[in-house]
Amino acid sequence: MNGLFERPPVLGFAARSGSGKTTLLSALLPMLVQRGIRVGVIKHSHHDFEIDQPGKDSYRLRKAGAVQMLIASPHRTALIEENAVPREPELASLLMRLDRDTLDLVLVEGFRHTAFPKIEVHRAATGRPFLHPHDPSIIAIASDAPLTTTLPRLDLNRPQDIAAFVTDFIATHHNGTTP
Repeated sequence: MNGLFERPPVLGFAARSGSGKTTLLSALLPMLVQRGIRVGVIKHSHHDFEIDQPGKDSYRLRKAGAVQMLIASPHRTALIEENAVPREPELASLLMRLDRDTLDLVLVEGFRHTAFPKIEVHRAATGRPFLHPHDPSIIAIASDAPLTTTLPRLDLNRPQDIAAFVTDFIATHHNGTTP
């Protein structure tokens, strides 16, 4: 596997829209942080979005023509880049922007069509089919429904078990093997 996805290990959460990826990650992150794991997150969005607010200086400067706007305070830093031509983001280039030396793990929400280790999030109520039969990079399934698979099955309603799986995933990568 590409070294870019190994140090720190990169683990995705892939699902069809409305399956609860963000809800699961929001529950997992505090558990991982409590274990002393430094986590970076990359989230894919299919929508146009604003992270700064109309009327704020950064918004005004970006709208005035800045193609890159970096805003920094003692509390956080944000880089906003305008794409002259809308294009789908590439996970590899986004990973290179992170300060990976300060992280133990990068969690990725989305990018389900990119090949890297992923946990499929599946909620029976959505009525949608599973992704894993068509994606060999899925290494486990977090679901609220019983299923027959050779992949590890994680109970979507037990995020502590998913956190343990993620912790094992990190340990496996630090030992030089891939799950």
